[in-house]
Amino acid sequence: MQHLVVPTFVLNPAREVVVWNRACERLTGVAAEDVIGTKKHWRAFYQTKRYCLADLVALERPDLLNSLYPEFTVSAHGLGFSAENWCVMPRLGNQLYLAIDAGPIHDEDGRLIAVVETLRDMTDQKRAESALQALASSDGLTGLANRRSFDQALTLEWARAQRTRSPLSLLLIDVDHFKLYNDLHGHQKGDDCLRAVAATMGASLRPADVAARYGGEEFAILMPDTTHDIALHAAERLREAVCNLRVAHGAARAGKHVTLSLGVATEVPMDEMNSDNLVTRADQALYAAKHSGRDRVLSSERALAAFAQGAMPSGKRKARTR
Repeated sequence: MQHLVVPTFVLNPAREVVVWNRACERLTGVAAEDVIGTKKHWRAFYQTKRYCLADLVALERPDLLNSLYPEFTVSAHGLGFSAENWCVMPRLGNQLYLAIDAGPIHDEDGRLIAVVETLRDMTDQKRAESALQALASSDGLTGLANRRSFDQALTLEWARAQRTRSPLSLLLIDVDHFKLYNDLHGHQKGDDCLRAVAATMGASLRPADVAARYGGEEFAILMPDTTHDIALHAAERLREAVCNLRVAHGAARAGKHVTLSLGVATEVPMDEMNSDNLVTRADQALYAAKHSGRDRVLSSERALAAFAQGAMPSGKRKARTR
């Protein structure tokens, strides 16, 4: 095993290292003499103590795979495991994405005598794959999610909210008088304006939120587990943040600076509903915001009430009413 080109280590039934080959030394930066006869093999891969794949084979604990590895498989006979994982590699000071295989060796009586773990460095392939996925799901101009990626996120979050009966909020956002801005300042400045709006939007997001360029000068933010009032406040903060950028506009019929109109809708999905309900209500609120003076936030409830009365809401700037 010492001369195998595949990084390999072996544990005995007590989960002590009995083999740590040269390829494993090169991969991890950990010398065999530092781990042979110990249970400290985890230190080669992680900063805090945890099980490695070979430990789970020795312990016969497939139930722990899901909590430790994002991707894994169990062999057909249920004894060997395969997994993939980012490892921090403390001795090397970097991260590697490893493909890991671990399997048991039994004697003629079926007693465990060793567990063999082999490792493959797939870091370059994983990074290339991640870059391609990011490229496919991102808008090339703003770096936000593209429309296709947003639609996928909406489908997933709608289904999750439907299962948990939790509120899902959507903000639809339009850059006011953007065609006039392009006509006055040119398309390069128009692209710069959209990038500035997107950057401001990205800075205001929570980890679970999904922001996307919805089309042209229109953006969308999906906010899982978010009540209507919280979504309205988030929309108002975004409107104010873009106002504070003070990006000069100056076109006829537009104000001095670039502003946003925002429509906000919230649903607790029921079984008979689909995500089109949420998008339609947010779109109606955005339409009302644009036709009642722009540079404002309107909720879907207020917009629908105005439509029912046969008139657009005159609304105050910074409207927050439900």
